[in-house]
Order: sequence, then C-alpha cells, then structure tokens
Amino acid sequence: MSSPVIANSVLEGPPAIGATLQSLRQGQKLSLDELSKRAGVSKSMLSQIERNTTNPTVAVLWRLSNALGVSITDFLAGGRAERVGPSISVVAAHETPSLINPDGKSELRILGPIELAGKFEWYELVIQPGGALISDAHEQGAREHLSVLSGSVVVRAGAEEKKLRQGETARYAVDVAHAISNPGKSVATMLLVVAHPD
Repeated sequence: MSSPVIANSVLEGPPAIGATLQSLRQGQKLSLDELSKRAGVSKSMLSQIERNTTNPTVAVLWRLSNALGVSITDFLAGGRAERVGPSISVVAAHETPSLINPDGKSELRILGPIELAGKFEWYELVIQPGGALISDAHEQGAREHLSVLSGSVVVRAGAEEKKLRQGETARYAVDVAHAISNPGKSVATMLLVVAHPD
C-alpha cells in the first residue's frame, strides 16, 4: 500500500509538527500510550516527534492524522485549518487506514470515524486463502457482527465454531478469544462491526 502524497503544499520553513501533535493529542485528552495504540506508532517515536528530535515520515504522519481525526494538510497547517466545510465529507480510498497482518494474509480497512472508537467500530475485512484474523478477548459484553460479502469463512468464538457463506451474518460475543479464518481457495471479503458495551 503506497503512502499518500501531499501535493501542492507550499511551506515557508518546516511545519511545527511536534507542537501540533502535542496540542492535538492533549486537546483530545490522549496519553502518549493511548495515541500509540490508536495510530500504531511507538510511544518512543511519538515522544521524539513531540520533542522535535525527529521528523515523521509521510507514512507515520498519515497514521497520526487518521488516529487524531484530522487531515494531513490540517496537521501541517498546525491544526488551525478551517473546519467549516460541506455537510457531506468524503474519505478518499488512500486516506482510509488499514491494518495488515504480518503474514500479509488479512487486512482490516478502518471505515468508522475515530471519534466512535471504543463504542462502535466497523471495518472491511479481507482474508486471503489460508489466512486468519486471530484476536484476544475484548472487554466484557463486547460483540461482533460479521457479514460475508464474498467467499466463505469460519468463525470461532471461545469453543464454538461456525462456517459462514456469502450473504450470511454471524453475531457473537468477543469477550473470549476469537478468530475469523479462510480455509477456502478464494479471497473472502466481509463487513465487520464491533459493538462495545456502554
């Protein structure tokens, strides 16, 4: 997956990334640890960026902007970009963050807005043949709703296991270890919704 390109940016001197990151993070009452988990960027890297001892790559900046719910342009403008805009906002495909398993066989595209994280989250999940998305237990009362758009998968929650085919939806508790695997020969595409308890 290629990193987004920042085009048509004219900057007079380097932007104050560190100060902007700290301001945005503190404004959302996030600790370095919480932002690290949201963005998939190490805590030590975040600390170095805030202290201006290192400059983030475009890929890291992209992760941070998505985790904080701002655009890269807004980030480079020091978090002061005009927030008034059209009533319909569109997230471009290349701006949709995704998490890819180290083996490259499963990918979660994060479709839900960051402000709903911890309440409702929804993803496009793509699992290659032989791949799996394996998860530890979430908090008590959390549930997943998995709809298969193409292919077929096997869902396991605790000791129970079910096969799902195209067009079928499974709803299950995820306060136990759980997994979604693709034992078939074709790619499986799904919509995954995670509902957290109040």
